[in-house]
Amino acid sequence: MTQRERNPFPYSDSNKRYHTYDYYLRQRYGAKVAKIPLDAGMTCPNLDGRCGVGGCIYCSGRGSGDFAASPALSFAEQAEIIRAQLKRKWAVDRCIPYLQAHTNTYAPIDLLRLRYEEALALPGAVGLNIATRADCLPADVTALLAEFAERTDLTVELGLQSAHDVTAQRINRGHTWADFVDGYTRLRAASPKIMICVHLIFGLPGESREMMLESVRRLAALRPDGVKLHLLHVLRETALAEDYLAGRYLPMTRETYIETVCDALELLPPETVICRLTGDGMAEALLVPEWSRRKISVINDIDKAMYVRNSVQGMHFCDN
Repeated sequence: MTQRERNPFPYSDSNKRYHTYDYYLRQRYGAKVAKIPLDAGMTCPNLDGRCGVGGCIYCSGRGSGDFAASPALSFAEQAEIIRAQLKRKWAVDRCIPYLQAHTNTYAPIDLLRLRYEEALALPGAVGLNIATRADCLPADVTALLAEFAERTDLTVELGLQSAHDVTAQRINRGHTWADFVDGYTRLRAASPKIMICVHLIFGLPGESREMMLESVRRLAALRPDGVKLHLLHVLRETALAEDYLAGRYLPMTRETYIETVCDALELLPPETVICRLTGDGMAEALLVPEWSRRKISVINDIDKAMYVRNSVQGMHFCDN
């Protein structure tokens, strides 16, 4: 039999032994759906001085919005540019607008409502993704998010990166694990219809492999709806790049990253959607690791490793 035929994982119709975002979208909508990254021109509390300045040490300056069009354009104009790029790969009519750059709940409530409405009005929009931080979810914002969750498929993406406060301080994150849990819990209570997706980064300065997996265990106990796993990239003109060039930081090796991802998948609940297995860095800005440019090859080797280990997502998840 093929790997697909002997795959024991229930949330898959391929050789993937984890709950892929592609599988989730096809089960939800019956076809492929494109995510459209948008830049709403927001900022972050660790940029504007509320809890820090300079941003996270790995931030490129666009706050994870490097693949979005210019924030000077309307969402309709931004989306048209991205759609033209996507047409080279897929013919997709339906989309999920993704407010990706910086912290998209960190603004006056009237402005947030305006931007969310503008995104949801894009042709073919079947949902809305909003990237933010758990420490930027005051009561009026969670109420607004709950309101939109009644109208559309709403996903709120929370950047955690690490559950270790010593790491959060080292990377200039500006919030603690306790802050994250508080925001996560209040968002979950605001509406059960909100899909919560949490980001973790592997390879952060000073973290051992066991520390990374401890972050996964703590997050798994919260049973997030989705998780994005990222490899830490060193991008030019960042504080992290200065550390790398000075010999104060070494990136993860390809082999260690693949093994760590497989371990993490085994620890996460099987129902949790794995929305990403490794992050993208802008090609012209990437310093290291060079091997991360071969993203498809890395994902294929994760699939192979899961098969060789006879492993599936959730096999070591402990629901305490």
